[in-house]
Amino acid sequence: MSPPSDPAPPSPDAGGDAIVVRLGAGRFALLMADVAEVGRVPPVTRVPGLPAWVSGVANWRGRILPMLDVRRLLGAQTGDACPSERLLVVNRGGLSAGLVVDEVLTTMPVATADIEPYPETLPAADLLAGQVVRDGGPVAVLDVAAVMRLRDALPRGRRTA
Repeated sequence: MSPPSDPAPPSPDAGGDAIVVRLGAGRFALLMADVAEVGRVPPVTRVPGLPAWVSGVANWRGRILPMLDVRRLLGAQTGDACPSERLLVVNRGGLSAGLVVDEVLTTMPVATADIEPYPETLPAADLLAGQVVRDGGPVAVLDVAAVMRLRDALPRGRRTA
């Protein structure tokens, strides 16, 4: 008898549950299908020569994890580290990265039909899949695949598999 196979992960295009985080003053949702873990931000080692949105690397459960601070790309204000700051380990296309967020707020369901276009004139609109309107205003939906494609903007000698 063969071992049971793992079910295929849900397609991010199908929607699903999302984790809502705060980046600066904005609320952003990441589909849970893209989030492997949520934890405290580990010590980060800065790597010279990388863009400011790459915080550096960290040892996460015995592996080197690139740490990204997309707040800088989204025009969100960054400040000193605070106790509510969290790490979201995201996976997409065989790549993993750590995203530093100001706070994890809640979870919510996100149906594909509920995602509206995001104004393209706003900073880094190409990193967003759209927005959903909820009580308290819109929540931008972060496109994790687009975040992972930022890797292509790194200097050639700085890319890792």
